[in-house]
Amino acid sequence: MADDRPDVAWRVIGAAVGLVTAWGARKLLGLAWVKATGKEPPLDPDSPEVSMGEAIGYAVVMGVGMSVAQIVVNRTAKKRYDSWRALKQVSPKQ
Repeated sequence: MADDRPDVAWRVIGAAVGLVTAWGARKLLGLAWVKATGKEPPLDPDSPEVSMGEAIGYAVVMGVGMSVAQIVVNRTAKKRYDSWRALKQVSPKQ
């Protein structure tokens, strides 16, 4: 019979991985934005001082970049966590 209870350890690890990924992706995408445009990312894309094209471009880059980073990191972390759990369950008890 399968255990339907949520894995609390994975929830904690997943939350931590998510926070670190979001922070790192935002920093990395900000650096890429500066490299590509020569300007700092807009602090407030809704500001009238930011052109419509720049605001939309920034939103697209951040949205896609953050989503891709979350998917890749979460899947990798979950695979490693599941592998570790499988090894832990198979190893002989002393």
